[in-house]
Amino acid sequence: MNATSANKTDWLPYVIGTVVVAMLASLGLWQVARGLDKRAGLDAFSAEGGFQRYYDGMEVRPFQQLRVDGQYVGDRQILLDNMIVDGRVGHFVVTPLTVSADGPLLLVNRGWIERGPRDQIESQVQLGGASVTALGRVGRLPRAGMRMGDPFADAGDWPKHAVYPVASDVSDQLGRDVLPFVLLLDEKEPNGFVRQWEPEEMSASRHFGYAFQWFAMAAMLSALLIFRFWRKRKRR
Repeated sequence: MNATSANKTDWLPYVIGTVVVAMLASLGLWQVARGLDKRAGLDAFSAEGGFQRYYDGMEVRPFQQLRVDGQYVGDRQILLDNMIVDGRVGHFVVTPLTVSADGPLLLVNRGWIERGPRDQIESQVQLGGASVTALGRVGRLPRAGMRMGDPFADAGDWPKHAVYPVASDVSDQLGRDVLPFVLLLDEKEPNGFVRQWEPEEMSASRHFGYAFQWFAMAAMLSALLIFRFWRKRKRR
């Protein structure tokens, strides 16, 4: 091996180590950003700024309180399966709301009902077709850690059953576009069921804890690289 090749080999661990340190630091920064987002979301969830009337095309923020005028599409409801509340298995009842004749539908999560016979569930979720004003918070559909298969594989007739669908899945079933957020029906509103809305499970502090771990590993690897370089220089 000539001197040039040896020099390249000597620097290779430092190059690789620097790349790994940068990756670890970026993971730490990502966790910090996630933690700040969660903290902002918790602050927004706790805030009581009053219900703002929604209009078609309006930009919304997570947990914002909205007042929405529309008409429930009671014959096209979706039951989200395997939702657990207080240790019991049941469904979230998601009902489309027509906000404007030609615009996308708004999905309204009317709350949780316990699992039971189909005819009993159907009678529980029935709605009239009258115009309503629904109050609630901006939310989203429940998400799974890993999706497997078609969420509407065993859907059946309306109301259809689904396992962790995303907005596009629901849109395909309804044959209409849906808004990119869900309205979590306020606890005091009629036409709802059990509603215990809370921010996402993982707290901001856990994200900050993970960030500390990534930064600690980056710092440790940096220290090892510096120590190795120092020892190599000292031997010369």
